[in-house]
Amino acid sequence: MKISEQAVVDALRTVEDPDLRRDLVSLGLVKDLKIEGDKVSLTIELTTPACPLKEKIKKDTEDALRAVPGVARVEIGMTAKVRSSLSGGQERFAGIRNIVAVASGKGGVGKSTLSVNLAVALARTGARVGLMDADIYGPNIPLMVGLSAKPKTDGKKIIPPENYGIKVISMGFLVPEDQAVIWRGPMLHGAIQQFLGDVAWGELDYLLVDLPPGTGDVQLSLSQTVPMTGALMVTTPQAVSLQDVRKGIAMFQKVRVPILGLVENMSYFICPHCSDRTEIFSHGGGKRAAESLGIPFLGELPLDPAVREGGDAGKPVVAADPASPVAVKFLEIAESLAQQISIIHYSRPDFSALSI
Repeated sequence: MKISEQAVVDALRTVEDPDLRRDLVSLGLVKDLKIEGDKVSLTIELTTPACPLKEKIKKDTEDALRAVPGVARVEIGMTAKVRSSLSGGQERFAGIRNIVAVASGKGGVGKSTLSVNLAVALARTGARVGLMDADIYGPNIPLMVGLSAKPKTDGKKIIPPENYGIKVISMGFLVPEDQAVIWRGPMLHGAIQQFLGDVAWGELDYLLVDLPPGTGDVQLSLSQTVPMTGALMVTTPQAVSLQDVRKGIAMFQKVRVPILGLVENMSYFICPHCSDRTEIFSHGGGKRAAESLGIPFLGELPLDPAVREGGDAGKPVVAADPASPVAVKFLEIAESLAQQISIIHYSRPDFSALSI
């Protein structure tokens, strides 16, 4: 029995991406469709290698195709292509598909720790990732990723050091550890622009930018001059942190930077001896704040000594112990972040699917 190509396409139209809530065909995710005898083969091009539902999408596709009359064999390949948020005329950022700010309203909420572990988690899924330390006054990222050597140049651009599969740039590479950076706004602006435009980032799916706390010069410079995909906000559960993170969210909204989500850090502590759970800084404030503000809540992270130890030793917990419960939490948040970026891209008015 000859398999009808139209029947195959119609079957594929019944399979939805659970996040984007549209079928694979209209999204343009079906590639290299072939019908050979009783076999149907194709490739599904996911919106991100960090897609947490790839196995479900693959199974749903296989089930739909096997229901087509005449189909006995199904071969499905899975790839990924991250869409870019940049438009034409932005050559200085060529190769960087998405720039994501990681921000907080106040210091001490674990923003840099989150940035490092999310970057490593995204890289472990197969994404091409860069991490830019925009905290000019307190650059901690080099310590946390185990890098200290001064970056080299190719005569034109700075070559970012690499570790754990991510490319990194920081003022911490350029000034001695015991030397303070005492700069005013214009100099901060210049440093941020140089980190973006004068670094040989190459091809990146995601560039995470670890911002300093607050809503000062660096945040405004980045928001007003860089084509950011969105901002990820970090808070702890207590009221004082939530009050400040609301101000940060308001700032990004004023400059029309989408809020990709909110993460609650230091949400609880599990005693390693008795396994009792203690909510040291209260609990659930981040989720309630996200709901009241109408933004995605991407998850909560516990207080875990392994996270601090990994940061101090230059061995992020996601790399050092990827199977640990806290590392799995970081991976889940990284996948949720990638999902939100895909949702933004595929809901844009200028989106058009490629034919299969």
